[in-house]
Amino acid sequence: MSSSMSRRTTLQAAGAVAVAGLAGSVVGATQAAAAPQQKTSAAADIVVSHPTLPQVPLNNAFTVKVRPAGGSWQRLDVYLAKLSQIDPVSGSNRFQNSSVAMFDFSGTVEVEVTYNPGGVDKFRVRPDSYGITPEVLGSTARFTLDRPRNVVVQADDKIFDCLHLLANPIEQNPPAEGDKNVMYFGPGFHTPADGELKVPSNTTVYLAPGAVLNAFVDIQGVENSRVTGRGVIYNSKWGAMLIRKCENVTIDGITILNPRYENIRVAECQNISIKNVRAFSHQGWGDGIQLYCSENVTIDGCFLRTSDDSIALYTHRWDFYGDTRNITVKNCSLWADVAHPINIGVHGNSDNPEMLENLTYENIDILDHREPQVTYQGAIAFMVGDSNLVRDVTFDDIRVEDFRWGQLIHMRVEYNPKYNTSAGRGIENVYVKDLTYNGKNADLSMIVGLDAEHLVKDVTFENLRVNGRVIADSVGKPRWYLASDGVPMFVNEHVQNLRFLTTEEAAAL
Repeated sequence: MSSSMSRRTTLQAAGAVAVAGLAGSVVGATQAAAAPQQKTSAAADIVVSHPTLPQVPLNNAFTVKVRPAGGSWQRLDVYLAKLSQIDPVSGSNRFQNSSVAMFDFSGTVEVEVTYNPGGVDKFRVRPDSYGITPEVLGSTARFTLDRPRNVVVQADDKIFDCLHLLANPIEQNPPAEGDKNVMYFGPGFHTPADGELKVPSNTTVYLAPGAVLNAFVDIQGVENSRVTGRGVIYNSKWGAMLIRKCENVTIDGITILNPRYENIRVAECQNISIKNVRAFSHQGWGDGIQLYCSENVTIDGCFLRTSDDSIALYTHRWDFYGDTRNITVKNCSLWADVAHPINIGVHGNSDNPEMLENLTYENIDILDHREPQVTYQGAIAFMVGDSNLVRDVTFDDIRVEDFRWGQLIHMRVEYNPKYNTSAGRGIENVYVKDLTYNGKNADLSMIVGLDAEHLVKDVTFENLRVNGRVIADSVGKPRWYLASDGVPMFVNEHVQNLRFLTTEEAAAL
């Protein structure tokens, strides 16, 4: 680690006030804790605010205060996040300003959010599935959180000028500076040489609250390492992080702001865990998590608002090779300002075909999807090319809120000459349980095989609900209608064994 990352430089960058303020940043319902890193009881009402992030621009659109139930209010810093809006006529990317604030807590916390431009008629706290109805007092909203969550607070349904509030659990036993095999970044602004941080094996990279790492994090050929903490990776010169040819790597708790291109790319890895990561992007190819040729990967509890696919699963591309299997995505909130919240199967190996199999998505909120290009639409998208075979995919409890522009489902075996050198081999054995969509903006969904040799087959929807209506072969329609008409969805002749079942019908099988 260079001398620019020493503790002395850290303290200078953070400022004496910010560092001294650590001791007073935790307030409990009855007493103050000594420091934000103190281990606390999960039952206690405690709030931990973070030191100011140096060199990260603030945004004054919102004033945010938090307090433990019945305690004293603490004001949070609110930072500028850049987001993306594509002009469908020119294709230009118009960057948009938004807001992010973060803190840690246990027990119950009360939140007060004021929209400073004023003139607010209503507030909405998303995801809708959380059931949070704020108390509205003019241009101020108040609500309570009883568990750590990532929420979006919208004044008058503003898409970009909104607040992303990242409420973390309190860290338990975080590493300390000087611990063995720890690369410790305390409060302050850190720029490694050449803007890159290379992570070795058996190492913990810890970003403390108030730490800003201005770097591309390079994790290649590594075992048993992790990147954790409450700090921020900010304005990295390429993507924020590459994890390649690794095993047993964990990414936990960090936030990524304004990377150039994608947030996290995983390739040719095994046994990877990505937990409670929050990522925001605005530039082209700003995917949240790209995953290539990897096995046994879990993505859990993440909030991704992205300028390309939020989570994309592929096999071969560039010099990455191998199958992708045993992938679990759960407890996440996904918002794609461009492209897809969920994308599967575009890139593969035409010369030596690969497959994606045993993919599980569960307990997911899709907050938005905006894609003007019809063949690239789909809040849930299978765009299977390059001789890929996708099989054994399960979706369970996926809640899709009304999005701006696109399709609910786009499941297609394709040959797209822009990205593919061959057609996909097929899509097989997909089970979709408890998928709900509530809204009016969805265009025609589609399930489409390419031809008799490149099929979509054995796809089952159980308890698919569109605006409260159960879509099933047996009920809720004239007998001569297709169940897919109720979505609505186009299904072509190269789809075999497509079923729409009620919960009762599925239980009887």
